[in-house]
Amino acid sequence: MPLVHTHALFGPRFVRHLGRLTRLYWTSSDALKGGLLLAATVALELGTVYGNVQLARTQGRIFDAFGDKQMAAFTSAIALFLGVAFFFVFASTYRIYLRQALEIRWRHWLTDHFIQEWITAHAYCQIELHRKATDNPDQRIAEDVREYVSSALGLSLSLLSAVATLISFALMLWKLSESWKFQVDGNHFQIPGLMLWVAILYAVIATWITNRVGRKLAGIQFDRQRFEADFRFKLVRFRENVEPIALANGEAAERRFALERFHRVIGNWWQLIRAQRNLTLVTTGIGQANSLVPLLVAAPAFFAGHMTLGSVMQTRIAYGEVSGGLTWFVNAYQEIARWRANIERIVTLAEEIESTRDELERTECVHVERAIGSTLRLDHVRLARPDGAVLIQDANAELRPGDRVALVGPMGSGKRTLLRAIAGIWRFGKGVIEVPDRTRTLILSQRPHLPIGTLREVISYPEPAGTFPDDEIREVMGLLDLRSLENRLDETEHWQQHLSGGEQQRLALARTFLIKPDWIFLDEATSGLDEATEARVYKLLRERLPCAGIVSIADRPGLAQYHSRRWVLEPGAGGAVLEAA
Repeated sequence: MPLVHTHALFGPRFVRHLGRLTRLYWTSSDALKGGLLLAATVALELGTVYGNVQLARTQGRIFDAFGDKQMAAFTSAIALFLGVAFFFVFASTYRIYLRQALEIRWRHWLTDHFIQEWITAHAYCQIELHRKATDNPDQRIAEDVREYVSSALGLSLSLLSAVATLISFALMLWKLSESWKFQVDGNHFQIPGLMLWVAILYAVIATWITNRVGRKLAGIQFDRQRFEADFRFKLVRFRENVEPIALANGEAAERRFALERFHRVIGNWWQLIRAQRNLTLVTTGIGQANSLVPLLVAAPAFFAGHMTLGSVMQTRIAYGEVSGGLTWFVNAYQEIARWRANIERIVTLAEEIESTRDELERTECVHVERAIGSTLRLDHVRLARPDGAVLIQDANAELRPGDRVALVGPMGSGKRTLLRAIAGIWRFGKGVIEVPDRTRTLILSQRPHLPIGTLREVISYPEPAGTFPDDEIREVMGLLDLRSLENRLDETEHWQQHLSGGEQQRLALARTFLIKPDWIFLDEATSGLDEATEARVYKLLRERLPCAGIVSIADRPGLAQYHSRRWVLEPGAGGAVLEAA
C-alpha cells in the first residue's frame, strides 16, 4: 500500500490552502449576490437557535404545569409551544433552502473558474510537466469542488449554530445550576454554574480523545479519492478502447490492470473503515455517556427538593445543547477530514496550473505570434522535451497560401511535436512561429476527436451545431462517401465507438471542407483510407481549398506525390535538422 498523506488536520498549510480557495469566490463578481444569500442564511440559522431556546423554555413550562397539575397553565404553554414550533420549522426549512441556493452559485462559479484554468492551450504542457502529481483533474473539478463547497457551507453554518447555541444555552445552564449545593463528608459546597463547568470539562476531554483517535482520517480520505478516481478512469479507458483491446486479445491484461487498481481501493477502504470504527466507538461512547451526565449531577438537588421536574428537564435540554456546541469538533470530525482532503486536492491542482504558467513565462519557450502578412513562418524554432532534451534544432521554414508540403523524417525525429508547436500546445523550446493574423489553423490527427452528441454537432465541431446548413453538410458528406450517415444528423451516439477508423477520418475531413481553414496540418489523417479515397481527398483539397497551405506528415511513401514541396527532418547529434525545399 502507498504511504498515506500525513499533513496535520489543522495547521499553517491547511489555513493557507483554505484561505486561498475561499478568496477565489468571495472576491469575485458574484460575491455580492452570494453574500446576500449568506446573510439571509445566517439570519435564519440564528433564528433557528433562538427558536430552539424558546422551545426548551416552553417545554420547562409544560412539565412544571404537569407537576403542579395546572390545566390552564398547561394549555397556555402548549399554545406557546405550537407558535414557537411553527417559527422554528419555517426558519429551519428555509435556512437549508437558502444554503443550497448559495451552494449552487458557489459551485457554479468555482467549477467554471477551474474549467477555464484547466481547459486551455497550456493543458498539454500541464499534463507533461505534472503527469504524476496531477492525478485525475476531472475528478478534482467535478467532485472535489462540489464536496468542498457543500462542506464549507455545512461546517461553517453548523459551527455558527454551535457557537450561538452555546452562548444562548450557557446562560440558561448557568442560571439553572447557579445555586446548587452538594454535600461531601457532611460539608456543603456550592460551585456557581456547576453544570456549565461540567459540560466544558467533558467537551475538552472528548475533543482531545477524538483528535488522537481520528487524526489519520484526512490522509486516508485523500488517498481514497485518488484510488477511486484511478479505478474509474481505468474502466472508462477500457470502454473507449474496447475494440483495439479485443483485437489484441487484451481482455485478461485489462482485467488484471483494473483489479490491481481496485485492490488499492479495497486496501484503502479497509484503512478507512478501521479508522472510522475506532472513531465511531469513541464518539458514540462519548455521546451516550454524556446523555447521563446532567441527570446524574442534577439528581441529588432534585431528590433534596431544590429543583422541580421542569427544571430538571430544562437542565437536561440546556446541558445537551451546550455540550453539543462544545463537542461540535467531535461530531464533525469525519466531515472535516473529508473536507481537508478536498481542499488539498483542489489547491494542488491550482498550484500545478500556476506552476506551469510561471514556468513557461520564466523560461525560454516557443512563442506563437500573430503577424502581418500572408506567410506562416518558423523563425529559429528549437523544440525540446519537458526534461530539456532537444528534438529539433534551429528550424527555419515558410508556408505560403496554396503550398502543399510533405513533412518527412524517421520515427522519433519530432514531426508530430512540430505540428503541436504550430498549434500552440507544445511550448518547450524557444523561437517564434508567426501565423498570419485573422487566419485559421486546423490540425487533423490519425484518431480525430468525436464528441458525444448528435452527428450534426460532431461534424460541426468545434463550431456549435447549426453553424452550417444541412444542405452543405450533406454535400460534403457525399463527397467523402458518408451518404449512409446523412439521415442520422439528429441521432446522439458515442460516435467514436460506432464508426470505423476510416469513417472517423472521413468525418473529420468533412469538417475541414465546412470550416475552410487557411492552414491545414494532416497527421496521418488519411491512414485509414484506401489509396483511391486518399487520392480523391487530396484532389478535393486542391480543388475546394486552393488557397489553403497544407502540411502532411508523409510516413507512407505514396503520400509525398500529392505535395509540391518537402520539409525533411534529418536526425543529428544535437537534435533533428529541418531542411525546407
